[in-house]
Amino acid sequence: MATISMDLRERIYDARQSGETTTEVADRFDVSPAFVRRLIQRHRETGSLAPSSAPRGRKLKLAGAADQIRQILAEKPDLTATEIRDRLGFTGTVLTVWRMVRRLGFTFKKSQFMPLNKNAPTSNKRVSNGRRLSPNMLPDD
Repeated sequence: MATISMDLRERIYDARQSGETTTEVADRFDVSPAFVRRLIQRHRETGSLAPSSAPRGRKLKLAGAADQIRQILAEKPDLTATEIRDRLGFTGTVLTVWRMVRRLGFTFKKSQFMPLNKNAPTSNKRVSNGRRLSPNMLPDD
């Protein structure tokens, strides 16, 4: 959702201060009544109408260990998330470690152990209608 401009915030605040009700101001400027209430509350608490610039969401539990995770994976790139967690001495969940590893751009996909079998096809050829080709379905020549 887009941030509401300072100009509109000021007009909403002025309209509310002039005596209009919250609902009237919300209808007039096409915003929610909750936004009008929060804007007035923000001005009362901080003296500003500017939007909050605080980061949102949870703080990463392993943010401080990013360099250590990179080093561990540089030394041994085929470790599992459980093994990484054990090497870090982290007591959180394996999923937390997995998410941090993914955030750092690493994957847990391993390369295939043996080459593909190129001697024989893995399935029968199919005819255009999707049915398997059998001897009694061959066209008459």
